[in-house]
Amino acid sequence: MKALVIPAALLATLTAATVARADVQTPISSGQAVSQGSSGGSQSSQCGFIASTPNEVVRVTGENASLRFTLQSEGQPTLLIQGPGGRNQCVLADSYSGGNIEVPGVWEQGTYSVFVGDRTQSSHPYTLTIVQEN
Repeated sequence: MKALVIPAALLATLTAATVARADVQTPISSGQAVSQGSSGGSQSSQCGFIASTPNEVVRVTGENASLRFTLQSEGQPTLLIQGPGGRNQCVLADSYSGGNIEVPGVWEQGTYSVFVGDRTQSSHPYTLTIVQEN
């Protein structure tokens, strides 16, 4: 059975609901979790400027989980997802996406650190949505 643990920082924005085909340890409203914050940071990385600590930490406790990460922000946002085994995925918003980034996939068991960055060391409000798909 698959499970997804959403960080405590998101708990304040969530309400109880059951997600089909998943054992969710933290309730997810309508199969999704939404967080808001400020992008960027002072640490230079291969994925722009990020904070020294992750904006979110997602733990997949089952074998695989079908998740979609969606980031909406102004500026030149980046999304860095550091996964198990030292695997990193960096996605940059382009001029066609209007500042939006979408990263779907099947995520294996492990802990993922999610950084919301900016290519120009600016800081902008962002909304990060994590959806657990069927």
